[in-house]
Amino acid sequence: MEKKDITGLLGIRFPIVQGGMAWVAEWHLAAAVSEAGGLGVIASGSADADFVRGQVRAVRERTAAPFGVNVMLINPHVDDLMQLMADEKVPVVTTGAGNPGKYVPDLKAAGSVVVPVVASAALAKRMERAGADAVVAEGCEAGGHIGETTTMNLVPQVVDAVSIPVIAAGGIADGRGAAAAFLLGASGVQVGTRFLVAKEAQVAQAYKDRVLAAGDTDTVVTGRSTGHPVRVLKNKLMREILSREKEGIDPAEFEELMAGTLRKAVVDGDVDYGSVMAGQSAGLVKREETCAEIIVDIMDGMRRAYAGLGEYFK
Repeated sequence: MEKKDITGLLGIRFPIVQGGMAWVAEWHLAAAVSEAGGLGVIASGSADADFVRGQVRAVRERTAAPFGVNVMLINPHVDDLMQLMADEKVPVVTTGAGNPGKYVPDLKAAGSVVVPVVASAALAKRMERAGADAVVAEGCEAGGHIGETTTMNLVPQVVDAVSIPVIAAGGIADGRGAAAAFLLGASGVQVGTRFLVAKEAQVAQAYKDRVLAAGDTDTVVTGRSTGHPVRVLKNKLMREILSREKEGIDPAEFEELMAGTLRKAVVDGDVDYGSVMAGQSAGLVKREETCAEIIVDIMDGMRRAYAGLGEYFK
């Protein structure tokens, strides 16, 4: 397999991976993305193995296409989750917040493709040495937990650092962004914020509407003072959090204030005091569409971008 062949590696039709967004990326969304030819991903978040098993089986009831599960390595149930991944022979396992090295042999023995999310070239190298099949290089434009390097700078440096395929993430919501990622050397793209507002996404309409109404300057990053930066849309809660951070909030108090706020936004639709996570690409997302429509639009937009680029090289 060539380094660029992410579709062959993942068994998908289009080189588009849906982001593993906690509370958002559940079986309805994952199944719809996979059925449309991308890679749908279930986000396990802080859930236990019994919950995730139900999600995995629900996807399999609705599509025969490959799908993935995102496992956060700081999840207290991580050992049980990784055993579940192997037992269920989950086609693709993506990981975050740690080194999955000790789990890789069992996952590969079960036939899983292992794809860690990384925020630096150094971490990408470590993941390759640990046996990863590919990496997601996620720039700071992404929603949720982020690193400090932009996608434009991170992706080519990760591509140069490893011999495995690189999937670009962070700020990609249309064909123009996807085309740019491929020109940087990526083999595929990961899209989160645009899929968040997909018709199949089981997200409170108020959350979707807030993303659809967002402009280019409507995201902020909280948590830098604690060492765990998170990109969200501006609202009353985030203004309070940022003010408290300037005053030197204790990390434990910060965690207490943020506890449960993502669920409050995604499930309850509280866009004032919930954590409305979204990437900087929110300003590009203006329509609620099906997953199939989103994928077709990205692919068509990428073709148009390449066609336009050709004018400069005649």
